[in-house]
Amino acid sequence: MPAPARIPVAPSARSTLGVEWELLLVDSDSGQTRQCAAAVLEAVRDAEAVRDAKAVHAPGVVGELLQNTVELVTGVCSSVGEARADLQASLDRVRAATASMRVDVTGAGTHPFSRWEEQQVTDAARYSTLIDRTQWWGRQMTIYGMHVHVGIESADKILPITNALLTEAATLLALSASSPYWQGEATRYASNRSLLFQQLPTAGLPYQFDAWEQYESYVQDMLTMGVIDTISEIRWDIRPVPAFGTIEVRVADAMPTLREVMAMTALVQCLVEDFSSRLDAGEGLPRFHPWQVAENKWRAARYGMDAILVVGADNAEELVTDHVRALLARLAPVAERLGCAAELADIALICDAGASYQRQLAVAAREGADGRDVVRHLVAETAHDRLLGPDGAPLA
Repeated sequence: MPAPARIPVAPSARSTLGVEWELLLVDSDSGQTRQCAAAVLEAVRDAEAVRDAKAVHAPGVVGELLQNTVELVTGVCSSVGEARADLQASLDRVRAATASMRVDVTGAGTHPFSRWEEQQVTDAARYSTLIDRTQWWGRQMTIYGMHVHVGIESADKILPITNALLTEAATLLALSASSPYWQGEATRYASNRSLLFQQLPTAGLPYQFDAWEQYESYVQDMLTMGVIDTISEIRWDIRPVPAFGTIEVRVADAMPTLREVMAMTALVQCLVEDFSSRLDAGEGLPRFHPWQVAENKWRAARYGMDAILVVGADNAEELVTDHVRALLARLAPVAERLGCAAELADIALICDAGASYQRQLAVAAREGADGRDVVRHLVAETAHDRLLGPDGAPLA
């Protein structure tokens, strides 16, 4: 049997960043999703063309699977602050484009009440192929996430760091959890998105490989069996991206505020840099059994910030909020070196004020509230970039 084709890893500067933030387009009056991504993208392109006659696309603003979604994508950034400025500029462009459409934008893992069968799929070959193959499950993918790429300067580090990041995947999921509703029903899960998404082939938790040749063999098998046509169709929660020389962390729900998105970006960057430094020092990196990783993910999806997570290979357990505070203390010197101390500190704000799913549920618990109130709350948080209480008052 011939050896699998080599998968080259592009050069990448250490701990550089790329961030992707999927945003919902919602009707300003009804709170329902609006199938208007094509019009929004065209409006952004027109605005760009006014400033630059050579503009042929909207920098940083792209379409996604559904017509109710736009995605903000940064360039390669050297710092969290640079990534924030990039995303803010794209968000401003989108909001300017939607202002006259009676359309608002916000971030959440799922919409509180819109129904999947009413959503329109973007007319693109790769999306048509996905829906044709996955059918009922694929049509239900009315879900939204955020992704963080971190540059890895040595290909030899990619798999050890990927495996180590799986020990904190549930922590990242709990902090970002923002999808307690599905089709108008309170699911009793903090992140319904994460469990729904893993129903797709090659989605969910990655396999843990010890050698790059094992990863290459896996990719070759998937291509040979027709499971994927391109390597980008491996949609793991945490995955190598050889074409960029990055590790991409995709486990998080989309969150409503840019402040939370940047806090999560800082946490991911600091984790990767910490693991990279430990490899440089000749240390072994933490690693969990696959069943421990899977159990942690389920606990985080179900219980969110109240989850008790496995925090050691010996099955030691800890409340996620206690674990997060200890993690922040350990990563504080790393954040200082990277220049993202303020953004990392905002992770503690999420612990104190509550993750998005908790804030959404608090709004819904108010007398007479319904799903439209939850949407309005999400929209207000995005517009003001503030974590808000159920009465609309800032929590911090």
